[in-house]
Amino acid sequence: MNPALSQFGEKMSNLTGVRAIMKDIIETLQAGKGQEFINLSAGNPVILPEVEQLWRDCTADLLASPEYGEVVCRYGSSQGYQPLIDAVVKDFNRRYKLNLTSRNILITPGSQSLYFYAANAFGGYSKSGQLKQIVLPLSPDYTGYGGIGFVPEALVAYKPTLDINETAHSFKYRPDFSQLQINENTGCVLFSRPCNPTGNVISNEELQKIADLAAPYDVPVVVDSAYGPPFPALNFTEMQPIFGGNIIHGMSLSKAGLPGERIGIAIGDPDVIQVLESFQTNTCIHSPRYGQAIAARAIESGGLADISETVIRPYYKQKFTVVESTLDEAMPADLSWFLHRGEGAIFAWLWLKDLPISDWEFYQQLKTVRVIVVPGSTFFPGLNEEWEHKHQCIRISLTATDEEIETGMRRLAEVVQKVYQAGKVAAIA
Repeated sequence: MNPALSQFGEKMSNLTGVRAIMKDIIETLQAGKGQEFINLSAGNPVILPEVEQLWRDCTADLLASPEYGEVVCRYGSSQGYQPLIDAVVKDFNRRYKLNLTSRNILITPGSQSLYFYAANAFGGYSKSGQLKQIVLPLSPDYTGYGGIGFVPEALVAYKPTLDINETAHSFKYRPDFSQLQINENTGCVLFSRPCNPTGNVISNEELQKIADLAAPYDVPVVVDSAYGPPFPALNFTEMQPIFGGNIIHGMSLSKAGLPGERIGIAIGDPDVIQVLESFQTNTCIHSPRYGQAIAARAIESGGLADISETVIRPYYKQKFTVVESTLDEAMPADLSWFLHRGEGAIFAWLWLKDLPISDWEFYQQLKTVRVIVVPGSTFFPGLNEEWEHKHQCIRISLTATDEEIETGMRRLAEVVQKVYQAGKVAAIA
């Protein structure tokens, strides 16, 4: 059967970003049975024993409680499971000295759905026909943003400035405020903090400046804090969430050990929360209540925040250290390679300046030594202008073992040397 698709159907039925490349990765792993690939592409969090036990304990408590049937066998409010909303309000008011009420909270089926709601509630064509842009103030950013809007032309991203430390072979992206445009044509602003794929953390000052630019136009600034504090607290550098005004703080419990349950949390102005809740009512009624019920227990007890700081964060921070130290030792010192500063998330981001081949071709070269990464050009949604930097980067997952990461980085360094040497020979010829 080949039904005719609407414009929205055409848009939403296409794979974008990393999802489009996963087919090749899966086929590579299947065809390579008998060979041991080091898979550094995965975004799935590691199942850490202490984290799994927390969720087992919360599940056991739910199963033993008289509310189990009410949670699992009944529909609930579109806004979310009230004990979870209450737990978030109590925790954040205490932790960040806020004055939140339940009207500031919306529970969604994962944070991806939250950004889908926001992108289409505020971005796209207005009733008067004006195109309202979804602005990504710093590119690269989360590849999933490329697929969240019904109107592709609404998504606009801006090139960053590059803060480079030549001696340390490190760099950092920063918003380029001389280029960034937020005005009456902006529907909403969206970015991740810490950032998937780069680990970049936009500073408090930069975030506040973006919010201040958007405020005169009543533009919501949606901060994707899927890796931020207080859970999963995958920030390796000091950072504070910012709340209030036009900022919508979006959270996810996926990297806190619940990716299968799809729990997202939005915190923001009640009027904006109400719009997003209505959007959710029309799409899926409400978020799954089982996951919400065990999340309420984990947050109320303080166990989730504690385990995030003492188990989850140190685990991935150590993985980044392995990547950094191995590359420092194994990479050719005379080449211009730069590792993005490890400020958070579960990935490392490597820039190979003046790479003689494309990131996709480099990805293919790495497969010949049984190492799989993700080509970086998939992480520039909305940035339509040509920029050679887009094709010189790769994302490296921190979810493998220390030994696998170390071996993978050594193999990568060998391939880098061969690729650049071949490029020099070709240039001479």
